[in-house]
Amino acid sequence: MDAQVNSALSKALLVVNCLILAIGNCGGPIIMRLYFVKGGKRIWLSSWLQTVGFPIIAIPLLISYFHRRKTEGPNTKLVLMKYPLFIAAAAVGLVTGIDDYLYAYGMARLPVSTSSIIIASQLAFTAVFAFLLVKQKFTAYSVNAVVLLTVGAGVLAMHSSSDRPKGESTKMYVLGFLMTVAAAVLYGFILPVVELMYLKAKQAITYTLVLEIQLVMCLFATVFCTVGMIAKKDFQAMAREARAYALGEAEYYLVVTWSAVIWQFFFLGVIGVIFCASSLLSAIMIAVLLPVTEVIAVIVFQEKFQAEKGVALFLSLWGFVSYFYGEIKNKKSKEEIEGQKNDSQSTEMTPIQ
Repeated sequence: MDAQVNSALSKALLVVNCLILAIGNCGGPIIMRLYFVKGGKRIWLSSWLQTVGFPIIAIPLLISYFHRRKTEGPNTKLVLMKYPLFIAAAAVGLVTGIDDYLYAYGMARLPVSTSSIIIASQLAFTAVFAFLLVKQKFTAYSVNAVVLLTVGAGVLAMHSSSDRPKGESTKMYVLGFLMTVAAAVLYGFILPVVELMYLKAKQAITYTLVLEIQLVMCLFATVFCTVGMIAKKDFQAMAREARAYALGEAEYYLVVTWSAVIWQFFFLGVIGVIFCASSLLSAIMIAVLLPVTEVIAVIVFQEKFQAEKGVALFLSLWGFVSYFYGEIKNKKSKEEIEGQKNDSQSTEMTPIQ
């Protein structure tokens, strides 16, 4: 009975994290693009906003602490994370800061519908790094999904010039395209590294510990981006930028604030899905949400949806279907094999009358 309860709780936690990831994954790019479209220019600020909302994580951590204190007594530890895991999380956080900058640079130059499809290609990179770092097993279906997503990004690359926003030079557009690809590659590396941290940690990985890891990662990513903001004098520029913002000064600060909150949803969802399942499923969830982000971008920003985007989107969806079909088929095969083993063992244990 306890096993069934634990299984149900695990599934519920996975669903909750998938929902949190969906909010962040769809809302993050939209609100970041809104900042740039309406007059925002500061790339380091946009990078900083992706992780500066990390103090939000302190709320569930404090709730968890007081809950543990009721059962464990006054000697309950406030922080569960050990020093080696802290160092690993800090290092990943700095790499995340670099990835945030690459992504923000691309978002400043590309329409959301284009950048989202490019980011979807991170599934291919996650798959490769997951295979190398955490020995992720592949089937013909998962390989097919990776190939289709990669081809989809290639289709966009070959026809990218027709999607250039008005007033954007070809040079800056291409640079934004390359920066977004680099962000996809780097984040494809980060996800399996987080899973590897869980596997190599010399302590029990609980959801509370996962939240602590996320807090440390976002803290160091924020520190990295803060240095960039100071160097580019972004803090001083915010007041001037707010006064000239197309939506209004108050609305500028609303966009900035909600950007920090929504991006925190994304990171919490990602690390939660990795905890409940795997880095590959986390990457797949990000890619699966692509069509939703596409539709929102076209509606909100009246972005063009050319034929090459349609082809790339079709290839992406084909890849998603292929992956999930393979996973379902693989799960059924494992259940059948397990059932045959149990039947065989039952037969062997039956006494001869």
